[in-house]
Amino acid sequence: MSGVLRLGPVSRRFSPRDAGIAAALLLLVAVLTLLGLSLGERPVSADRVLAAFLPDAEALDRMVVVEWRAPRAFAAAVFGACLGISGGLFQALTRNPLGSPDIIGLNTGAYSGVLCVILLGGSGYAAFAAGAVGGGVLAAGLVYLLAYSSGLQGFRLIVVGIAVSAFLSSANSWFVVKANLDEAMRAAVWGAGTLNGIRWPQLLAAGTAALVLLCVLPWLSRRIAQLELGEDAARVRGVRAEPVKAVLVLVGVALTALVTAVTGPIAFIALAAPQIARRIRRETSGFDAVGAALVGAVLLSGADLLAQHALPDSALPVGAVTVCLGGAYLVWLLFTENRRS
Repeated sequence: MSGVLRLGPVSRRFSPRDAGIAAALLLLVAVLTLLGLSLGERPVSADRVLAAFLPDAEALDRMVVVEWRAPRAFAAAVFGACLGISGGLFQALTRNPLGSPDIIGLNTGAYSGVLCVILLGGSGYAAFAAGAVGGGVLAAGLVYLLAYSSGLQGFRLIVVGIAVSAFLSSANSWFVVKANLDEAMRAAVWGAGTLNGIRWPQLLAAGTAALVLLCVLPWLSRRIAQLELGEDAARVRGVRAEPVKAVLVLVGVALTALVTAVTGPIAFIALAAPQIARRIRRETSGFDAVGAALVGAVLLSGADLLAQHALPDSALPVGAVTVCLGGAYLVWLLFTENRRS
């Protein structure tokens, strides 16, 4: 089992092949985004989609494409990238493919924070973002403290995270049951995970905060590469392991919380995107921020298209689609790894 779950160190270099893979993934993100802008009750051709962004665009096309569809389509790509990077950070921290915000309770903690905001009568992105970040940070702090024993061990963090997630899920269910009907409905709709109703102010606020957080990635990436050689070797090279891990946790939590505050909890993307990126590059381990971000954008954009158009006359929450895809992916992964072993 350890051969299946453990991730070892690897040296990563951005080769011409990697550049080609990144370009292909970026093109796929662009195609999915274009489909998101084109498809709907009022289909819009590709040339009219592009023309809708020009100053002299037709008023109806501009309203449908730019004001209604574009925030959702761009949010799917941006939020998918944020979740992919967050999952990659936590998998690098735990050196285990199960170490993602979905598994170790951070999504659930962010959900708890927003539930508290709803129960206190709060609304709007600013209040939800504060609740999500606060809940995620508190959940991460609790997991960190309970898992810490002469250092932070990846497997221990995952086990503790699963336990904390189960506790928080029970608490969230109790909050919803005790809330009045209106609050319970708001919590249930938000908790399903959806990109419906996203507008430019929400996307710009979340995207700006994400860009600020991503400025830390080059600093983190270098230190993660050192930590993959072992904490003793990293200390010899002047890297202080525990402060780096603390920053890594904070950045990962914040990226997840920014998305959760807008969409509600969306599972599977953070778990699968870094692993799929490594398989595409034929690597066994390592933190690949570009690959995780692009694969995450592809997964969430594709899932949102399915959520909107898979069933006629009925739109699904994107969180329900990602859960189904995640279950299928985990079953496939289990059979694949069993055959290898």
